[in-house]
Amino acid sequence: QVQVAESGGGLVQAGGSLRLSCTPIGLRLVNYAMGWFRQAPGKEREGVAASYISGGGPYYADSVKGRFTISRDNLKNTLYLQMTSLKPEDTAMYYCAAAGPSVCYRGTLNQREFPTWGQGTQVTVSS
Repeated sequence: QVQVAESGGGLVQAGGSLRLSCTPIGLRLVNYAMGWFRQAPGKEREGVAASYISGGGPYYADSVKGRFTISRDNLKNTLYLQMTSLKPEDTAMYYCAAAGPSVCYRGTLNQREFPTWGQGTQVTVSS
């Protein structure tokens, strides 16, 4: 059974940094496009960043460009989201998701292309 598990969330002051990790179970990172999504209370889930193996990208939401960096360590089979200059509006549950290898960068992030999701890790940024 394919699963992904997030970790690294927590409480941080505005301007601080956090690094989220996503460890897949039952799949090799090198074979999958991967994404980070988030959902704040009362809001719809939105795409944050994505890393592709079919070329192109990475994708970043406009709200995080220049502050967040998605990366993957294929030897450790781990996906990361380095978040810097955090703002209170970054407060949300962050989810890692895996997509098939054919998913490629198109300038937008379609959640329906990512069938495998983790349980999420909470990020809270205090002002």
